[in-house]
Amino acid sequence: METPLTPLEFARRARKLYPERVAVIDGDSRWTYAQFLDRCDRWSAALQKLGIGPGDRVAYLSANTHAQLESFYAVPQIGAVLVPLNYRLTADDFVYLINHSGSRMVCADHDYLGTIDSIREQLPKLEHVVALTGHAENWLDYEAMIDASSAEFARPEIHETDLLTINYTSGTTSRPKGVMITHRNAWMNSIGTLLYAPMTCADRYLWTLPMFHANGWTFVWTVTAAGATHICLRKCEPRAVFELMATEQVTTLCAAPTVLISLANAPANLRHLAPKGIHVVTAGAPPAANTIQRLEEDLGWTITHVYGLTETAPFITVCEARAEHARLPVSERAAIKARQGVELITSGELRVVDTQGNDVPHDGNTQGEIVARGNVVMAGYYNDPEATERAMDGGWFHTGDAAVVHPDGYVEIRDRLKDVIISGGENISSVEVEGVLLRHPAVQEVAIVGFPHEKWGEAPYAFVVLHEGASADERELCDFARAKLAHFKAPHSVTFVNELPKTATGKIQKYILRAQRPAIAPQ
Repeated sequence: METPLTPLEFARRARKLYPERVAVIDGDSRWTYAQFLDRCDRWSAALQKLGIGPGDRVAYLSANTHAQLESFYAVPQIGAVLVPLNYRLTADDFVYLINHSGSRMVCADHDYLGTIDSIREQLPKLEHVVALTGHAENWLDYEAMIDASSAEFARPEIHETDLLTINYTSGTTSRPKGVMITHRNAWMNSIGTLLYAPMTCADRYLWTLPMFHANGWTFVWTVTAAGATHICLRKCEPRAVFELMATEQVTTLCAAPTVLISLANAPANLRHLAPKGIHVVTAGAPPAANTIQRLEEDLGWTITHVYGLTETAPFITVCEARAEHARLPVSERAAIKARQGVELITSGELRVVDTQGNDVPHDGNTQGEIVARGNVVMAGYYNDPEATERAMDGGWFHTGDAAVVHPDGYVEIRDRLKDVIISGGENISSVEVEGVLLRHPAVQEVAIVGFPHEKWGEAPYAFVVLHEGASADERELCDFARAKLAHFKAPHSVTFVNELPKTATGKIQKYILRAQRPAIAPQ
C-alpha cells in the first residue's frame, strides 16, 4: 500500500478537492485548479510528442509567470527533470548550465529569446526551443501547443528517489553546481513548511521570491498542497508588491532580508495599502532584528525566519515561536526571531561542530560549522562526484555556515565560514556588525567585509546605503558601532554606495565588494 512521496500528489488532491477555486492569478488572467492542472496535462502530452521522457532535462528561463509555475508539474509528471535557470545570469552562464545539465529543451520567456538565439550554436545537445511568451523565428509557441494538445499523456511510474529538479547554485567562487533534488526531498520540505507556516485554501500567496530559486523554496508545491492561490509577480518592486497586496488580498509571501528592507522602507502611502496580518517567511541570509521589529510593529505582519540552502531542499531550521517569547518586549522577541532556530520536524538532524567534528558548547559564543543529514538533503551534485564527496564528508552535509548554539538550543549564524573576519586573532561576525549599523536611523542597507590590514591582519570595512534624504558621515557611523560593540569589531572605514550587489534572491554578493580592496590605515 506504499505510495511514493512526491509533490505531484498535491496536484492530484487539489484537482479533486478544489477544482473551482482560483489556483493562479497572472495579471488579468485567472485559472481554477481544474483549468491550471488541465493546462499542465496538455503541456505534458505535448512534451511527450516531442520525445521528452523519463530522465530528460528541460531547462526553463522565465520570471514568475503561470507558464513557469506550470513547469513544476508538467515536466516531472512525465518523469523528466526540470532545470529552472537564474534569469539574471549572462549568455555565457546559460551556455554552461544548459550544456552541463544536458538539457534537450529550453523554454524561455520573451525577454530571453534573443539571448538563447545568440548562443544556440554553442548548445549541441539542444533539440527544441519553446517561447513561453512572445514569438520568434524557429521557436515553438507554448500557448499554441497547449491549445492544440489533448490532456491525455502516458504517466510513467515515479519513484520518490527519482530526480525532480536540478537547481544550480550561484557559483560566486567557482562554476555553479547542479543540486539534485528528488521527489522525496521536495515532498518532505513542503510538509515541513506547512507545519510552521500553515496555509489553507483561503490563503493567497504572492510570488515575490523567484520560482527558479530552490524551486521557490518549494512553495511552487506547498501553495497547491493547501489549495491556496498563487499570485504571480514578474518583478519584485515595492509599488507592485503593495498594490497587489491590496487588490488581491494577499495573506502570505516569502522574501529575503534585502527584500524585507525595501518593503519596510517603502513610502508610507504604499505601506498603508498593505493589509494587517500578512505572514512572511524570510530566509536566504540572516535578517536584522531591527527589520523584523519594524515590519511587525509598523505593518502588523508576522515574520517566520527559516534557514537552509539549495542543497537542503531548502529548509533545515525554523525560528520556532514559543510561549515564553510572547512575554518578551518586542525588541527582544525580534532579536530571537533573527536567529536561525531549531530543526524542522521533517528536516532531519542538525549540529554545529568544531574542526574535529565535535559539537560546540551551547554557550551562544563558541562558533562551529552547521552540518546536517536527513530527508531533505540533496542526492548530490549533478555530474560532480568530487564536489559531492567533499560536501558530504563523514556522512553529513557541510553547509559552510559558521554559527553558535544558544543555551535554549537555538542556532544563530554568525557568518559564512569564508566571510568570518579574523582581526588580531579575534573572530568578527560581519552579521553582528551589520545588525548594529542597521539600527542607525540613516542606514538602509549595509554589508561588512574583511580587508587586509597592516597591523591586525584583517579588519572590518563597511559598505553603506543610506535612506533617501538621510545623511551620515563615516566617523558618525564608526562611532555609532564602537559605542555598541567591542571596539575591534567596529568598521575601520565606510564607503557610501547607491546600492549593494545582490543575487536574484537578494543575497549580498560580498565577493564583489572584496574585489575593491581599499587601503586601510593602521589603527
